[in-house]
Amino acid sequence: MSYVVAIPDMLASAAADVAGIGSSVGAANAAAVGATTGVMAAADDEVSVAIAALFSGHGQAYRAISAQAAAFHDQFLRALTGAGGAYAAAEAANASPLQAAQQQALAVINAPTNALLGRPLIGNGTDGLAGTGAAGGAGGLLWGNGGNGGSGAAGQAGGAGGAAGLIGTGGAGGMGGAGGGAGGMGGSGGWLLGNGGAGGAGGVGGAGVSGGVGGTGGNAVMFGNGGAGGMGGAGADGAVGAAGTAGTSTSAGGVGGVGGDGGNAGNGGAGGNGGLFVGVGGAGGQGGAGGAGGTGGAGGAGWDATAAGVLAATGGDGGDSGGGGAGGNGGAGGAGGHGSALFGAAGANGNGGAGGAGGNPGAPGNGGIGGVGPDAATSGGMGGTGGDPGAVGGGGNGGAAGGAGAVAGASGAAGTIIAGNGGNGGAGGAGYAADGPAGPAIGNGGDGGRGGAGGFYGNGGAGGAGGNSAPGGGNGGNGGTGGDSGAMGSSGGRGGDGGVGTNGGAGGGGGNATSYGTANATGGAGGDGGAGSRGTGGTGGAGGGGGAAQILNGASAATATGGAGGAGGDGNDGGNAGVGGAASTRGTGNVTGGTGGDGGTGSTGIGGSGGDGGNVEVNNDASTVSFVGGAGGHGGDGATDGGAGGDGGRTTIDGAGSRATATGGTGGDGGNGGTGHGGGGGSGGTAINYGAGDAFGGAAGKGGTGVVGGNGGSGGAAYNYGTGNATGADGAAGTDGTTGAGGSGGSGGAASVLNSASIATATSGSGGAGGDGTDGGNGGSGGFAFTFGTGNIIAGVGGDGGTGSTGVGGIGGSGGGADINNGASTVVPQGGAGGHGGDGATDGGAGGAGGFTEIDSSASVLAATGGAGGDGGSGGTGRGGTGGVGGVGINNGSGEAIGGAPGAGGTGAVGGDGGQGGAAYSYGTGDATGSAGAAGTAGTTGVGGTGGAGGAAYTLNGASTATATGGIGGNGGDGGTANGSNGGNGGAGGYASTTGTGTASAGNGGRGGDGTATVATGGTGGVGGNAHAPAGSPVPGVGGKGGNPGPGGKPGPNGADGIVV
Repeated sequence: MSYVVAIPDMLASAAADVAGIGSSVGAANAAAVGATTGVMAAADDEVSVAIAALFSGHGQAYRAISAQAAAFHDQFLRALTGAGGAYAAAEAANASPLQAAQQQALAVINAPTNALLGRPLIGNGTDGLAGTGAAGGAGGLLWGNGGNGGSGAAGQAGGAGGAAGLIGTGGAGGMGGAGGGAGGMGGSGGWLLGNGGAGGAGGVGGAGVSGGVGGTGGNAVMFGNGGAGGMGGAGADGAVGAAGTAGTSTSAGGVGGVGGDGGNAGNGGAGGNGGLFVGVGGAGGQGGAGGAGGTGGAGGAGWDATAAGVLAATGGDGGDSGGGGAGGNGGAGGAGGHGSALFGAAGANGNGGAGGAGGNPGAPGNGGIGGVGPDAATSGGMGGTGGDPGAVGGGGNGGAAGGAGAVAGASGAAGTIIAGNGGNGGAGGAGYAADGPAGPAIGNGGDGGRGGAGGFYGNGGAGGAGGNSAPGGGNGGNGGTGGDSGAMGSSGGRGGDGGVGTNGGAGGGGGNATSYGTANATGGAGGDGGAGSRGTGGTGGAGGGGGAAQILNGASAATATGGAGGAGGDGNDGGNAGVGGAASTRGTGNVTGGTGGDGGTGSTGIGGSGGDGGNVEVNNDASTVSFVGGAGGHGGDGATDGGAGGDGGRTTIDGAGSRATATGGTGGDGGNGGTGHGGGGGSGGTAINYGAGDAFGGAAGKGGTGVVGGNGGSGGAAYNYGTGNATGADGAAGTDGTTGAGGSGGSGGAASVLNSASIATATSGSGGAGGDGTDGGNGGSGGFAFTFGTGNIIAGVGGDGGTGSTGVGGIGGSGGGADINNGASTVVPQGGAGGHGGDGATDGGAGGAGGFTEIDSSASVLAATGGAGGDGGSGGTGRGGTGGVGGVGINNGSGEAIGGAPGAGGTGAVGGDGGQGGAAYSYGTGDATGSAGAAGTAGTTGVGGTGGAGGAAYTLNGASTATATGGIGGNGGDGGTANGSNGGNGGAGGYASTTGTGTASAGNGGRGGDGTATVATGGTGGVGGNAHAPAGSPVPGVGGKGGNPGPGGKPGPNGADGIVV
């Protein structure tokens, strides 16, 4: 027996709700009475009058029924209110008997209608059982909601919702069963008052079966809203494709199966209609979503020749993967229900369902490994090629909208190929190993096989290792080259290592990597050279070069990285290392050149050279990354000499709109030597920029240590074709010798601005200083500076010579030249100064020459003055160093050409000679003036130094009226304190020549130095310079006077006068 628990407060609340419903219905009836009971005739004809009378009669009949319903409503409200009061009064006394009485009363009331019609007078209909598709029971005739329909079994429709009675809501339709069952229809609302039930959702589709259609919403009758249509069932996802079979020795790996297509979705159900008099139509159901396409099957792996024991065979190719299945189409949205013609609106139309996503292809098969080489003459087998991925599945179409105001479903996305999801190339087979059990006493190792290429999206396979020689001697086999990546892959294969032997085998080169997509590209590393250690021992093998990396997609932000060069093998002499791989991009990502490998160690001889760094190139105006070339590898250590460091990689920025900075790679350091020289440092890499960014030459590598110090590397050059600055790097200093001479300094890097519209600065690098040692190392030259623009220009100075602790000082480096080729420039150029000579225990080092200065444009009015020469170093027991020559001045414009000032001679027991004055060349219309020679330095105990010659002067324009003036010769230095220490000779006057109509005035000779000690002779005066002026006025120079003698000595003779030539 069933019981009812009645709560008086809830009954009172329900009574208030019922009263509100009655009030709303009464208001609606009152509003409709005029329009429905007194319908006006459309015309005066009999037909119109009859139609108006008919509708008015219907309205009046409805009004009568409404009055009866209102009376019933009032009775029901009073009964409900009274029941609430009765429950409240009796609740405290005995609730359970009251519930029992209520149930008994309802049973008595409902018995006649249940017996006669199978439904109660008051009460809800029963719900259909789940999984049966049974319809819901009807609600009570007087008052009650319809029961909900039961869900359908697999592939079956859901049950319909039960209808309500006089007042109540229709039951919801049941959900369709899986496998495409349709949703059940919603039950009708109460024939007087009540909403229709919602339609059931369609069931999910199955294999080859679309999703079920959503159920239609139930209709309202008089007063009420239509039920919402059910949502369409989703389409089923496609099945995964079958995997391909493994390959054999005669066939590639099998192709994977195609993924299954996703199922189509069901359409949404239509919304139910609103009540005849008052009510809104139910919303249409949304279309179901299409099923996703299935993933393709994996490709079969290639045949493995090594595992199969088949010698020298090529590994099998990997199989392609299966393509992804297509996505299913989305279902159409359901139409909204009709609203009441009097008071209501149509229901909203349902939106279309989304299309299913396309399936992804499976993973392709990898290539098989190549077979081992059978003998020294046969290389190991090549690795197989990796498979390619299948096609991507297309996305399904979105479902259509149910009508106006609704939107169509979005189409499904196509499948994607996962980055790196490509078949990798198989490794190359190993070379024949002569040191194996069956190998001979003496014999070579075989070469390793090449790595297989990656599939379209795959990586290259590694190269096979070279075989070792027999223990008694022979050469090691070379490593195999790494395989290249596919066009959308990411990494080249690593090169195989060289085998061990009397001479080690060379390492294989790394495979190249190319990307047309958005993945990174990384070149394979080069293999290391094999050790040279068997038999009598020999040279280590060379390292393999790193693979190149390039990105060819302008929209890519990925990184391109060149492979590192392989290290040189160790041996009696170390093997040279491999170069780093180049890297380039057309995108906006970073680019890194491969690092050069390090040279091998020489156990009894020299170390191997380091590999050069990889070059870098960028061609994208939008790139903002600063780019640096690959670093050079370090030289190997050696028992005698250290190996040289590798040069830094070049960096190039091609885009004219780029603002990125280009910097050359750093040079590698030289290896340390034992009984010989330290290895020289590598040069810095060159930088080239076509954009608005700056260009910086790469830093130079340092020299290695040794008995004789290693030379410093040269600074990297910089070239700017855009609007940025160009800055060459300084040369590295030479390393000090441990017990021998110091190393020489490296040259400074050149700098050029190659755009006539540029106002940027060109600054060349300075030369490195020479290292100290028993003899000082020479200084490096300053870098050359050039510009086509109007900006500043700064030439590098020469490096100073090193100190000689027991011998001579090092020579100073020459100053860098300076060249301007723009007539609008207002910058006065000057060549770099020469470096000073180093001091020596015996002789001082000579000063470096000043750098030349040149103005190329005939429109220029500026003067061109050569750089100053460096001073000579101080000597000890010997001669002071000679002063450096002044730099040459060259002018093609109307300005003057002026030779650079010379350097002074160094002090010493014998005085240092003065530097020669700089020469001057005028190809335009300006004067040319040679610089005066520097005076010789007085000897401390010995002969005075000779004065430097005056600089020559040339005007080389036949239409010029300018003057060419040769420099005056420098005076000789006075003799020292030792008896018979003569004065130094005067320098010769500078030669003067003109091809024009002006004057050629040669320089006078310098005065001879005095002899100050007993019986010391005065120095000879310098000869006057010769003059040449075929169409002008030649003026030869006058010879210099002889120097005064010491006590008991003779005066020096005068120098001869110059002549016209």
